[in-house]
Amino acid sequence: MFCYQCEQTAKGEGCTVVGVCGKQPDVAELQDLLLYAVKGLSQIAVEGQKVGVRDAGIDRFVCEAVFSTLTNVDFDADRFVKLIRKTVMHRNVLKAKVDAAGGWTDFTEGPATFMPAGAKDELVAQGEKVGVESKSDVNPDIVSLQEIIVYGIKGVAAYADHAAILGQEDEKVYDFIYEGLAASLDNDKSADEFLGLVLKCGEINLRAMELLDAGNTGTYGHPVPTEVPLGAKAGKAILVSGHDLKDLEILLKQTEGKGINVYTHGEMLPCHGYPELKKYSHFYGHYGTAWQNQKKEFAEFPGAILMTTNCIQKPKEDYNENIFTTGLAGWPGVSHIADKDFTPVIERALKLPGFSEDTDKGTVMVGFARNAVMNVAGTVIEAVKNKDLRHLFLVAGCDGAKPGRNYYTEFVEKVPADCVVLTLACGKFRFFDKKLGDIGGIPRLLDVGQCNDAYSAIQIAVALADAFECGVNDLPLSMILSWYEQKAVAILLTLLYLGIRDIRLGPSLPAFITSNVLNILVEKFNIAPISTPDEDLKAILG
Repeated sequence: MFCYQCEQTAKGEGCTVVGVCGKQPDVAELQDLLLYAVKGLSQIAVEGQKVGVRDAGIDRFVCEAVFSTLTNVDFDADRFVKLIRKTVMHRNVLKAKVDAAGGWTDFTEGPATFMPAGAKDELVAQGEKVGVESKSDVNPDIVSLQEIIVYGIKGVAAYADHAAILGQEDEKVYDFIYEGLAASLDNDKSADEFLGLVLKCGEINLRAMELLDAGNTGTYGHPVPTEVPLGAKAGKAILVSGHDLKDLEILLKQTEGKGINVYTHGEMLPCHGYPELKKYSHFYGHYGTAWQNQKKEFAEFPGAILMTTNCIQKPKEDYNENIFTTGLAGWPGVSHIADKDFTPVIERALKLPGFSEDTDKGTVMVGFARNAVMNVAGTVIEAVKNKDLRHLFLVAGCDGAKPGRNYYTEFVEKVPADCVVLTLACGKFRFFDKKLGDIGGIPRLLDVGQCNDAYSAIQIAVALADAFECGVNDLPLSMILSWYEQKAVAILLTLLYLGIRDIRLGPSLPAFITSNVLNILVEKFNIAPISTPDEDLKAILG
């Protein structure tokens, strides 16, 4: 196997024996083969666009298939076997439709003609031949740009899938997924052509996040500032981790009146700010963090755990019988619920002891998405003009288990008292419970939401730039980002598409970006690696 799509990849170079995330070699090879098959389907879909042929069901399937290869989503080899075969079936169905419409589909080699082997071990062997290492004879800079596009598309597919679940879709998003994946097969494109596709990926991701924002706020209302308990309430308990608001809503409905309190974990914390979710009286509080202590937290949690999408590493533990997955999430040895009937989760929670007594571990505030922040925009603007508020920092992104992420905790702790920190995504769990006080009633720590709520942060920045009659790069605003997986890659590409400069990225740079490609990003966008909190604060504030 060879995988370098996440920040924690072995030695900062690539996982070759087993994934740092716990991904086994057979799963890695099957994921590579699935992606190869989807690229072939994408080639057919691009030709279909030329003659007005598309299939909405295939569009949705492709998003799910690509999303399943994102870090920490699905570790179940048998499910990938099914996805590979289904991809080829969809490709052949679409090819027949394109042929009937007079389109061109006469591919003679490559993924558009790929036929899967019969047995799983044979599929694994096929996967060994189509991963990144199969491009050893291609210019490394071209491979780097191709992989940036592919990983960005994985993030786009994740957000598009979440949005579609809530009824929000745009064919332009699907069209680019096909375009980008098909283009990643073309080794004759120039670096400039690929860079154009990299930025287009950022543009499309902005649209995907906009769709998801519309789905979340249209279904559950705009988040409002909400105080969330970090302790526990005596009684039976279920913990929900991941990203899926819809799954949480379904669980809340199914647990009403059953004497079970529902807690969030990781990226589900912002859910407490949505009016249509916080109305449930048994939706109590937040338990734990996201990465640093996850295994310990899960092992000690006295109730059932529901996992939605990518949110866990190395799941083979002795408490697996307490864990259930849903949606695309899947791990061997963990029960998967495909039909959204969470009765097994509820029954397990009722059998487990739950919390024996109330505990008070303080609270945190959530719900500072764009509507909430813009409601006090006048106060923010006035504070900046009066020099009461010197600078805003967006300290956001992914968390992870590898050492080096304490930088973000220290950075926030050292931000001067006349500055405000906006944060989003699971990276905030390094400092989300810090009591930073306020500036004239404006909290100095504002939780904007999940990783996809980068859309809200962008809208806040654009609105402030309009108010000050300047560009976003001229605002007293700096972005200090942490990345881990491919949704973070997609968000970074969105920021680059918008022309945002001077981003500081860490804790380490992607292994899939060559020095030449990095130089291009530095030249065009002045992107830089983080150094130390003191050095970075001095460089930004003077």
